Amino acid sequence: MNGVRLENITYRYPNGHTAVENISMSFKQGEAVAIVGQNGAGKTTTVKLINGLLRPTEGEIYVGDWNTKDYTTAQLSKRVGYVFQNPDDQIFHSDVYSEIEFGPKNLKLPAKVVKENTQKAIELTGLEPFLKEHPYNLAYSMRKFVTIASIISMNPDVVILDEPTAGQDLPSLKRLSSIISTLQKENKIIITITHDMEFVVDNFQRVIVMANKKKIKDSDKRDIFWDFDVLERSSLKQPVISSLSHDLGMNGRILNIKEMVQQMQRV
Repeated sequence: MNGVRLENITYRYPNGHTAVENISMSFKQGEAVAIVGQNGAGKTTTVKLINGLLRPTEGEIYVGDWNTKDYTTAQLSKRVGYVFQNPDDQIFHSDVYSEIEFGPKNLKLPAKVVKENTQKAIELTGLEPFLKEHPYNLAYSMRKFVTIASIISMNPDVVILDEPTAGQDLPSLKRLSSIISTLQKENKIIITITHDMEFVVDNFQRVIVMANKKKIKDSDKRDIFWDFDVLERSSLKQPVISSLSHDLGMNGRILNIKEMVQQMQRV
């Protein structure tokens, strides 16, 4: 597949409310991108347009050579997997294994491929101990991994993660990082919506900032988090280490503790 393109996209809800207005962006295979911005900026609407849950009022969206207007949401799910922000909106089976294998079975993949894809997703998400459990017996953070596994098992070209870090502890954040890295090495596009700026710094080079229904900047993370005008317009804060180094008057556009220590050693 040859990437994803959004060309001059506007979306208005039936009640007339405009959720996104004249946005354009593109994503290359093997690219991991974070989309950030405050609630109401248009982030979730944008990604729902990519997988066909919503249809653009104006503009065109291409997933590879497919114009999303010409394909059903079910057809698009073969190429674009969307992990909902709330796992309870996605889970509907009575055990974890059935939830994970449902996607590839529903795509009518060969039985061997269904088994292989399901096992790979289980291993990647660390769910082996919970396969016979009812998903709702698991903690919220683990239910998030169930939904991630259910998308990975379908082997889509594009994986969209909506607020994957919510409710996650440090080991779970490390597992999320490992998942993103693995998918990226498999030449997939990973688009992640998050309010966790530290997670963005640790896992993404490219960051798209949205505010007031528009894309206001698309750049390298260092450019984003040291652009105080963009941060103010989008009501975002610098990562903690960046903010601390700024308050201390340190040189360099520091993003993490390693860079901060290196800068201190140079003084």
